[in-house]
This record gives sequence, structure tokens and C-alpha cells, in this order.
Amino acid sequence: MIDYAESCTQMTEVRTSVDINASIEEVFAAFTDWAAQGEWMVGTTVEVTKGDGRSVGSELSAFTGMHLGFKIGFLDTMTITAWEAPYRVDVLHTGRVVKGTGVMEVVALAGGQSRFLWSEDLDLPLGALGRLGWPLVRPAFIAGVKHSLKQLGRYIEQQIEQKG
Repeated sequence: MIDYAESCTQMTEVRTSVDINASIEEVFAAFTDWAAQGEWMVGTTVEVTKGDGRSVGSELSAFTGMHLGFKIGFLDTMTITAWEAPYRVDVLHTGRVVKGTGVMEVVALAGGQSRFLWSEDLDLPLGALGRLGWPLVRPAFIAGVKHSLKQLGRYIEQQIEQKG
């Protein structure tokens, strides 16, 4: 797993990856099954709000948080800006809290394995306060993404086993 997070004046980069015992096609199909992202992405539900969810211009809405009879969390809206099946999807985050770009990419490894790479270039919310708070939030944020990617790997491998 490769992990990288750097904070600069405006944008913050987050990079991580996971190796999965699956083909690039299987990994791509799983991570672009937006409705099923809640199976592996910590505390998140995703839905397609415009288009087919499989082409440039489609829009997605991801709620991350808890449902306690009411919702506590934030909404991450995004537009698909690149769709290169079965290798890569780029998004533009357009919400109030999450702004910036994201790339989800799959590369083939030896032995039928794949590496799923997750990267974000985020404009931190709350201006200077957000930049000051990021060093405190960053470890938990990265841990959550890493956990989610490990869950994605397990989810895909279980799906393959069940089909087996």
C-alpha cells in the first residue's frame, strides 16, 4: 500500500492504494457500482443523481456520516470528468464541504492481481482554519480511506469466491 498526504497553501493531496486479487475489469466494475459503495466505503452511501453514472457528465451524491433517526455528516457531490473503462474514473467534487478533484484508477499486476489507486486533490473547507486543522484530521481521514480500500479488496475477493 502506498500512502501519501501533503498539505500546501490551497490544495491538499491524498494518495493511497491497495493490491487486490482480481482482474482490472473486476476491480473497475466493483468500484464503479456506486450503489454498492456502502458495502465497503466507511459510513458512506452513494447514488447517481444525473446521467447513467458510467459516463462523463454524470453526477453522483455521496453522504458520509451516521443515520440516527436523522443524518449527521456531510454530502459530497461530484461530476464524472473522465471515464476510461476499465482503468480510470476522474471526478470533480462540487459540494460545500468537499471541493477538488479525485482519481480512481486500476493497474494490472502480475498473476492476475490489480492495484487500485485512490487520489484526491482537495481544497480544504474553512480557509485558514481548515488548513490549521488538517494535521489533526489527516491521520483519521487517511486511516478511514485505507480501511475502506482494504474493505473494497475483501468485498471484491468475496464476490469472486461466491461466483466461483
